[in-house]
Amino acid sequence: MTDAHWKQLLSVIKGEPQAEIPVGFIIDCPWLPNWYGISLVDYFSNDELFLKANFAAIDAFPDVMFFPGFWSEYGMCTEPSAFGAKCTFWKNEFPFASKTIQSIEAIDDMEVPDPEIDGLLPFMLNRLKLAQPGIEARGHKIRFSVSRGPLNIASFLMGTTELMMAIVMEPERVHRLMRIITDFLKRWHEVQREAFPSIDGIMMLDDIVGFINEEDFLTFGFPYIKEINDAAQVSVKLFHNDADFRVSVKHYPAMGVNLYNPGIYMGINEIKAETNNLLTVLGSVPPRDVLAAATPEEVKRVTSEMLNELNDTSRLILSCAGGMPPNVSNENINALIQANKAFRK
Repeated sequence: MTDAHWKQLLSVIKGEPQAEIPVGFIIDCPWLPNWYGISLVDYFSNDELFLKANFAAIDAFPDVMFFPGFWSEYGMCTEPSAFGAKCTFWKNEFPFASKTIQSIEAIDDMEVPDPEIDGLLPFMLNRLKLAQPGIEARGHKIRFSVSRGPLNIASFLMGTTELMMAIVMEPERVHRLMRIITDFLKRWHEVQREAFPSIDGIMMLDDIVGFINEEDFLTFGFPYIKEINDAAQVSVKLFHNDADFRVSVKHYPAMGVNLYNPGIYMGINEIKAETNNLLTVLGSVPPRDVLAAATPEEVKRVTSEMLNELNDTSRLILSCAGGMPPNVSNENINALIQANKAFRK
């Protein structure tokens, strides 16, 4: 992200008036490699192609903010790998991390991994260090430390069904697991900030928050995510949950979040009302059925209708609901941008 985009992002989060609603997208392996014309395994294993793909997106859409920017990742294998998960990489399918916790009792013997040396994390960090001179030569900087959230990581280590059952049947052990993962994540974000002093943002993704009720969220999600956000002490705290967020979103400002990438379960006006307009929304055009699958004309129409329904255009970055999905074309992205440029409120 350039200095100009970063300055604008901070301005939007403060609620300051904007000449035009900014546009931004979360981009990573579900969209970027295939859009650029390479396989996922090439993207994960070739540092040069990783950098070229990211620059290609920036060059194609220079006015768009891309979050987190040069996301060095290995899909859902990134953090579970530090806990010893078997990671399966197909040539052009999303990678998968296998369970490491085969019984609930195994949590008793777990230890906090070291993100500087364990799993794929050293490779993730070193890829960015190698890319840093090229990134900065083009006027960009590494702005965000990034991770999945504690419930998301727990669901890969245990299995989602097993985690849901354990929340009910073995809450103390789930708390122990949350503590281990939270301590790991606090250190992992610290390691990223130490490596890149330009970082002034944290991005956390946790869709499992949307799988549980409000009471369980406040017990097993909220305090741990807040602890990670509080420890970061950065200006931008971006949270992604595109699963059902209707019972939890009102708590996100108190959780430390000031920038939220939602799913399709509520409109922008509803999110603003639920949070007293304390969150900047990064959304909220339907990703799969509109941005990926519709025609450019339909994208433009849906985007225009959504914008015209807004009660308030402050604290908004126009995007899709969730991250950029697979198979989104240049034509559809440009249709969204054109609809935004034509909008006047």
